[in-house]
Amino acid sequence: MHKIKVWDGFIRSFHWLLVIAIATLYFSAEEGMMELHFVAGFFTLALLLTRLIWGVIGSKTAKLTALIHSPRAVLKSLQHGDAKLGHGTAGSYMVIAFFILLLVQLLSGLMTTDDILTDGPLVQYASSQVVEWAGWLHHKNFDLLFYAIILHVVAIVIYRLKGKKLVKAMVTGYAAEKNNDSNEELTKSPWAAIIIFVVVFAALLMTWGAEPVVYLFS
Repeated sequence: MHKIKVWDGFIRSFHWLLVIAIATLYFSAEEGMMELHFVAGFFTLALLLTRLIWGVIGSKTAKLTALIHSPRAVLKSLQHGDAKLGHGTAGSYMVIAFFILLLVQLLSGLMTTDDILTDGPLVQYASSQVVEWAGWLHHKNFDLLFYAIILHVVAIVIYRLKGKKLVKAMVTGYAAEKNNDSNEELTKSPWAAIIIFVVVFAALLMTWGAEPVVYLFS
């Protein structure tokens, strides 16, 4: 059995930080902690934007092009298994769905208001009809995101029962592959992605997040 590094440090960090960020967003919304909610939202948006940029310039297994497969390829992988390194052929559809759902959730949140104290930073630029629609979408889309998370967890459990340790690979970065003697480098150093994230997050905080950050730390 040959071990090969599949996931770089940024992709692994992105995955687990996203879990924490989504949990924080849900908790802060339920508890009415809107300043924390907005800061967590800016953090999540910076994470996602960095992931999309890394999907263009980053590791081979992080490339957005590695997520694109035909429906026929997905059906074949479900029937006969998938030897693909990185995201599985069928799993790639789930990753794309997560990206879309997260973008919708985050962008709609920027245009949402509670009509009392808290306005998203883009509310002032949108009509009342658009703001109302964004608020409706922000709540309904989270339900879809929640169901997608459940489906993702179920898929991980199924793969684990089949002997594929997806969680371990996302922690260590390494996956065990049979008869794979390739010396091809699939990953890159994560430092460029980390710098991009810090710059994007700082820009979001300086542009939109100064008030909630001051409130949180005052």
